[in-house]
Amino acid sequence: MKILSKNGSELMLLAMKDDSAAKGDYLLIEDRGRSMVVQVYDEEYLSSQTLIEDIVKEEVVNASSAENLHDPLNIGSLSRLVRDARIFRAKIRAAVSDGKLASDVAWLPSRVESRIRRLKTKELDALLGRTGVYPIPVGRAGDEDFEIFAEDLDGKLTVITGKKESGKSHLSKLLVKTLVQHGAFVVVFDLNNEYGGLRWNRDGTPSAVHDRIMVMEPGKELRFSLDYCGKAAVAGMLKNALDMPAASMREFFRIWDWLENKRTLGIDAIGNAVNTWNINELVRDALVSRFHSIQSSRLFSDGAGFRFEEAMKSGGAGIVVNMGESSGATRRMTVELVLSKIVDLLERKAIPPIFLFAEEAHLYIRETYWEDLITRMRHFGIYTTFVTNQPDAINDGIYRQVDNIFLFNFTNDADLDKIAKVSLADSDTIRSIVRTLPQRQCLAIGKAVCDLPVVVKVAAAEVLALGETKRFFKKRG
Repeated sequence: MKILSKNGSELMLLAMKDDSAAKGDYLLIEDRGRSMVVQVYDEEYLSSQTLIEDIVKEEVVNASSAENLHDPLNIGSLSRLVRDARIFRAKIRAAVSDGKLASDVAWLPSRVESRIRRLKTKELDALLGRTGVYPIPVGRAGDEDFEIFAEDLDGKLTVITGKKESGKSHLSKLLVKTLVQHGAFVVVFDLNNEYGGLRWNRDGTPSAVHDRIMVMEPGKELRFSLDYCGKAAVAGMLKNALDMPAASMREFFRIWDWLENKRTLGIDAIGNAVNTWNINELVRDALVSRFHSIQSSRLFSDGAGFRFEEAMKSGGAGIVVNMGESSGATRRMTVELVLSKIVDLLERKAIPPIFLFAEEAHLYIRETYWEDLITRMRHFGIYTTFVTNQPDAINDGIYRQVDNIFLFNFTNDADLDKIAKVSLADSDTIRSIVRTLPQRQCLAIGKAVCDLPVVVKVAAAEVLALGETKRFFKKRG
């Protein structure tokens, strides 16, 4: 492999038949005691008008000739080598200085003297100083095992995105399972009721986190007492999930305070008071309609109900909120209550920081709340991972604060344009690599890979895979 040309931060490399490299591979260019690291982002055949004409002429001759021509100088073999030559386009990522990577690359490697070889993942990690205490084995990079570290997700904002069935949820489940194994506390808003499979291995035996995954459906396992939720959380739910007018809100909390003073606060008591309270009919109608929504959600119990403190006492746990069969209103109410209560508990230091995984969050979290998740709530100790197949559903302000992005396959130009504009990597790398990624391969960008993009083949799932597309016609074996 030899250097052909340089244009800005890009090198063009000539590769013959025996030179092997693939999109995403890192190469080390060594030249008289100096080294630089480049990444291949595209490849194509060596092409010129003369070469194309020669190929066409040879094919015409071969097609019209009845017998092979004698070739004592082996020119045909050399011709085939030239026709198979490829051009690799590579981005200059860093120079190597004292065994570490440096961003200042102020020299040009020699076309004649430089040597180029593929850089192994372990070598790249050593140059980056990429280490951690809590590894998460993600899969393979090239032909080597690859891992990130839980510390690189801790306190960070992460986005996992790609088109449908590209492998997003597969990676998300792997992260959730390993975080729980490392003792972290994870809350998952599960839109397709698929994370319950984390409790079981594919062979039907209990998984390593079987006893630490709690699968809860709103209105069934997930119910709260009004006392536990508190006035602030319920106010947020009424305002943001049920659009209760301000006048009705004031009357609702007059009822709340009256019942609380009497020590009879409960969902049935509120229902009775709403129907008998001396108020304007329009206000009463608003209260009655919202009360019926609350009642039909079955999110509130007059008994003890669920308590996050009890679930997060020790040893790491995953709380999976199954919302696949819940109505849109119940989903929004659930999310408002859960987030408000978790923030309250974090403010009082009643629970440790948590990792939040939100599948297709734009379907149940209002847009203004997203900014709360990544700014205000981040300081309290909620570290969010958004999982979506609609990158344009996340606004640019969020992307600009993202610490890690795991990009699966996109072929749609609009999606690629969106990601390329706000991504942590250059647009050429994004557009070329992501468009051709096979299923369950992703481009990892950000803090988890020390800001050097890495193509990763996500490991096969050990746990039960739920959430796959159901089909009417079954494949025959």
